[in-house]
Amino acid sequence: MKGNQLKIGAILSYLSLILGTVTSIAYTPVMLRLLGQSEYGLYSLANSVIGYLGVLNFGFGIAITRYTAKYKAMNDKEGEYNLNGMFIIVYSIIAFIIVIAGSVLVLNVGNIFDKSLTVFELKTIKILMALMIFNMAISFLFGIFGSIIAAYEKFILLKTVGLIQTIINPFIMLPLLLMGYKSVSLTLSSTVVSIVCITINVFYCFKILKVKIKFNKMDFRLLKEITGYSFFIFLNILVDKIYWSTDQVILGIVSGTTMVAVYSVGSTFNTYYMSFSTAITSVFLPRITQMVTNNVSNKEISDLFIKTGRIQYIIISFLLGGFILVGRNFISLWAGEQYDSAYFIALIIMIPLTVPLIQTLGITILQAKNMHKFRSNVYIAIAILNLLISIPFAQMFGGIGCAIGTSISMVIGNIVIMNIYYYKKINIDIPLFWKNVASLSLPILISLILGIFINTYLVEPTIVTLLIKGLIYIIIFTALMWFKGMNKFEKSLLLGPINNIISKLQKKERSVGL
Repeated sequence: MKGNQLKIGAILSYLSLILGTVTSIAYTPVMLRLLGQSEYGLYSLANSVIGYLGVLNFGFGIAITRYTAKYKAMNDKEGEYNLNGMFIIVYSIIAFIIVIAGSVLVLNVGNIFDKSLTVFELKTIKILMALMIFNMAISFLFGIFGSIIAAYEKFILLKTVGLIQTIINPFIMLPLLLMGYKSVSLTLSSTVVSIVCITINVFYCFKILKVKIKFNKMDFRLLKEITGYSFFIFLNILVDKIYWSTDQVILGIVSGTTMVAVYSVGSTFNTYYMSFSTAITSVFLPRITQMVTNNVSNKEISDLFIKTGRIQYIIISFLLGGFILVGRNFISLWAGEQYDSAYFIALIIMIPLTVPLIQTLGITILQAKNMHKFRSNVYIAIAILNLLISIPFAQMFGGIGCAIGTSISMVIGNIVIMNIYYYKKINIDIPLFWKNVASLSLPILISLILGIFINTYLVEPTIVTLLIKGLIYIIIFTALMWFKGMNKFEKSLLLGPINNIISKLQKKERSVGL
């Protein structure tokens, strides 16, 4: 049953990502037209400002999942219930801090944006920010229940709720936009949907999982341990935000807003790329925590690392190859020819980014073993290195220079240093991992070569040629990967659901015949 939860949870994660990505690509231009450029900019600005408060999570969400899974593995119900009570107190404090910090931001909006926003826009952004702060505070306060569901490995419910939220939001917002409502109504509707989803999680925890919350004992020793564990996750979240935002800031200083806009289009595709990799590992923390608690062998953890990495590589190499072949035409059609260099910016980052993205389970293993401090320190170092390289490169080459700086720091830190650490300290069989990656690379390279050959004949950047090239690439990649790349386990992941459906249909036919 747990295996099904992991498989279906991962499938639902990807389904949610696909729908979210498609929605974002299709809905954003519509939203921009109906809201208007000024109102859309205001909505985005409010999101960006309040988004920085998200780091106040301090990494406790992952800590809840890890420590709840640990108590479950030890069958310590009393400890688990007291843990829940302690986190309720901690999250209440965080929610209070968010409200205070957010209120300070709202009260000082005039001082921050008085030179760039009109009086009406200042009034509107205050309302938007207030609603977003309320939404974030509520989400943080009751966020513990989503983490508990993850710790219980009930990913079908968790991911289904997330999927429903992804689907419902645009279906509510689009009619509101068509009726003339603006950003405040959109934010309010989004808040209502968020509260409904939170309510479902809370109900499931109490009624189905029979979760209890006790405040009998405040274990300050455990709180200190959890805080130490969470600190480096928080540090990683904070540095991650700085790392991926540095280039835009640098370009804003040395090149101006036009180059920032071009770079942002390129970085959008990097965001999609990263999301498709991390979806599969998001369901593994409870399982790995239990494995570590039960002192399983390093070989079992290493095998899981390789197995997951292979699946991730198949998925994101498909995306990378597709982007290499049709990404430039797509950006030209979607954003305009003036954003042509966004293709090269995205590609320069996506290629080296592939390696850490097929090793994201390593981060989960580090978190389960409470050994993630090293990665956080490495990440700080490469963030500084990125800054030092990107400034002169941006002055010389603009957005492409920033992308090169980001890639160089990524290769040094995320690839070279972290692979050595995984091999030497975590005892993951990295040579075997790369042997598996190499065995999968041949069909990928052949697909790219054939795709590039097709590109020489279908050069006209139209939607029709884009679809034709994309379809040909999908057929070639799928056939080569199936016959030359994938092993029996990977094929079973695809065939399993299909065989189950066929089996159910056959049983139904037999029952009708009887």
